Amino acid sequence: MERRVLLAISLSFLVLFLYQTYVIPPPPPESSQPTAVPEAPAAEPPAAAEAAVSAPGVTVTTGESHEREIIVETSTVRAVFTNRGARLSHWVLKDYKNDEGRQLDLVPDADKLGPALQPFSLRLPDQAMTARANGGLYRASATSVDATSAPASVTFDYGDASGLAVSKTFAFDPTSYIVTTTVTVQQAGSAVTPTIEWGPGLGDDIARAKPTSFFSPSYSTPAQAIYHQDGTVERLSQATPGRLTGAYRYVGVDDHYFAALALNDFSAPSPLTFDHTPFVVGAAADGTPAGRYVAFSVRPSSSGTPQRFFVGPKEFDTLQAVDTELVRVINFGFFAPLSVPLLRALKWVQTYVGNWGWSIIVLTILINIAMSPLRQKSVSSMRKMQEIQPQMKVIQDRYSKYSMTDPARQKMNEEVMALYKAKGVNPASGCVPMLLTFPFLFAFYGMLSQAIELRGAEFFGWIVDLSRPDPLLITPLLMGATMFWQQRITPTSADPVQQKVMMIMPVMFTFMFLSYPSGLVIYWTLSNVWAIGQQYLSTTLAPSPARK
Repeated sequence: MERRVLLAISLSFLVLFLYQTYVIPPPPPESSQPTAVPEAPAAEPPAAAEAAVSAPGVTVTTGESHEREIIVETSTVRAVFTNRGARLSHWVLKDYKNDEGRQLDLVPDADKLGPALQPFSLRLPDQAMTARANGGLYRASATSVDATSAPASVTFDYGDASGLAVSKTFAFDPTSYIVTTTVTVQQAGSAVTPTIEWGPGLGDDIARAKPTSFFSPSYSTPAQAIYHQDGTVERLSQATPGRLTGAYRYVGVDDHYFAALALNDFSAPSPLTFDHTPFVVGAAADGTPAGRYVAFSVRPSSSGTPQRFFVGPKEFDTLQAVDTELVRVINFGFFAPLSVPLLRALKWVQTYVGNWGWSIIVLTILINIAMSPLRQKSVSSMRKMQEIQPQMKVIQDRYSKYSMTDPARQKMNEEVMALYKAKGVNPASGCVPMLLTFPFLFAFYGMLSQAIELRGAEFFGWIVDLSRPDPLLITPLLMGATMFWQQRITPTSADPVQQKVMMIMPVMFTFMFLSYPSGLVIYWTLSNVWAIGQQYLSTTLAPSPARK
């Protein structure tokens, strides 16, 4: 019985891995979608939008004569604005590196993608107004801004003879990844409510990543539009653009480790219009896309309404400091209630150990110590079941001539239960303790595969990034070997056919783990080694039921 339960659980785990790896979640059902706004098109991809904003120039009354950059420094971010359109050219995270080892820029290269949807571009009711608002040279209030020790801001102003007047103010905090944007637009003295663009995004390496082999990471989540409503985060189809309106807590785009979000700062979120447009840019020589991005935009309730944007890492404490609901952008999965405490425990261990790989090992040992009584109870029960297996077979052989629907089969069940009672065996006591350990396995997987703390974290030797697969495939092969070893020594009451089926599981898991984070493989391997050691210790120290 225990083997059948373990087989079912292992197959369930296999299905979870394959689903998260290869299956794209379907769009949210109609009943959960916010109210659609069909009368206006969604944001266009960069090439189309670039053509849409072309318009003849007019006399500039407020602005500058030359294009230049304004750099804002905080302790966490270097933001580079251009005075052409008062738009963002670079958003560099000082504490995170890209694949080349340079500080990570979350704004994709405008030279390659085009400037039409450059962050903090505006979309106005008239195409000519949009062209002037995004193409004009604004007057900046400073040449550079130092916000490393105290809050600071920069203001851009533009005006022309047509009566268009635009003012953009960007306010920064020294230690956060938030920029507060206040945009005021007037046309001939009348207020105009602008739509604020953020896109394309994100510029993380994941957007440009292409599998180089079968063993390349397959678990990374590409950029996708998301929104928070009624306590949950919904992720939208990567292939479908659209416009949605609803009382969101926040909207935006995220990928595996980073997010760009527009925050709704009202205690009771007001209606917010949210456009999202996924697109692919360029192609490599083999025809694969050079980048996958999602542009999004929001329309504040009125001109001059401050709008906060969070653009940074999906790091739990950082997100929680902004908004407790913001942590939901980290996709820990179904076992998030366990994954979050495990992440906190891992970070606590890290403060003492100083190496994320060794921290995983220490936490794995602590978890296995806590689980040891349950595992021991399961092992003892399986040994008892193994002891009575010959008597069980005698009973089963006696009734083998009867079909499964024959009433005589009921008498066989009665004899089996009487045998259990006589020998003091509870058939459920072997599988229930094992069932209780599996949520921790799923939760650990969810935590290790999503925690940005492991991104780029070195362990030792050839393992230079715990969030990526083992480049030499050594740890997954060790994991498969230890899993096979564990299967061989675990007591079982299963028949030979079931035992052979179970021996396939180490091969299947090894195959899957070849492309999964090395941090997760280390956890699983060490857990197997611990279980093997506990099994041998139990066999050595605890007498078998037959010798009592």
